Parts: sequence; C-alpha cells; structure tokens
Amino acid sequence: MSITIRKPKLTDGHSIYELARISKPLDLNSLYSYLLISAHFDQTSVIAETGHDIVGYVSGYIHPHHDDTLFIWQIAVHPIMRGRGLATRMLNDILKRRESANIKFIEATITPSNKKSRNLFQGLAKQLKADYRESVFLEFELFGESFHEEEKLLRIGPLNPK
Repeated sequence: MSITIRKPKLTDGHSIYELARISKPLDLNSLYSYLLISAHFDQTSVIAETGHDIVGYVSGYIHPHHDDTLFIWQIAVHPIMRGRGLATRMLNDILKRRESANIKFIEATITPSNKKSRNLFQGLAKQLKADYRESVFLEFELFGESFHEEEKLLRIGPLNPK
C-alpha cells in the first residue's frame, strides 16, 4: 500500500475531522478548527493518504512565544494503519521542511494515561538523539467539571543541527 505524505489543503479539513472523530482517545475539535489548521498551519502540519483516503494527520505550529519550538497539537492515525511507524514518518516530514529549519525543540501535551503517544515521542527523541523531558502543564482542576485528565508538557531538544 503506497502512502503519500504531504501538507494539508483546505479541502482536507472534513476528512481530517472524520479521522480525528474515530481516533480515540484524541479530543475531537470542531470542523472549523480542522479547516483553519489546513489553511493557516499547513506549513507545520501534515497528512498521510492512500489513494484519496486520509489515514494520518499531524497538526503543529510554531510556538508564538518561542520561534524555535514546534508545538504538536494532535496526531491521528487510522486504526488500520497503526503500528507501522506512520506517526514518526509524518513528524519527520515536518522536521525536514524548510519552514522547520530553525526548530530546536518539539513540544506537545500528553495525558498520563496515553502511553502510546508517550512511547512515540520518547522514540522520536531517541531517533533525534535529543533530550526528552516532561513537566506539569495543564492541571486537572483547570478543566473544571469536564473531568479531563491533566496534560503533561513534553519537550524534546535541543535538536541536533540538520
């Protein structure tokens, strides 16, 4: 099965939304947010597709207060494509882009129960020969009555020069 990895386009927004919808435990955002990601954050986001089907998606952006930091917001891989290294391939695609030339750190948030994402980012740090650290970020209480788990901030870096 051939997989194409590319930057998202505005017309991908609905397919990204549908992929996020079936990708538990990922928080589902509004369709509008996925359209904005495709339009405004296409340089630091990626999709993977087979034929015309989107089977993977990573949204990221350059941190507004730290222009050397890529913040990864969401990663979704279709259930039939999991365990094949697709998420790592998509993250590496973003890091190899001209727009990422000044990136020295990668950040993301992860709930304590999301071991698969933690393993993904720890593996990426090892591949990149970079430090991996976690710290408290969004405490449970900040989520109010939604009973959302706390979110730990993970930080990979500094990245070695390309």
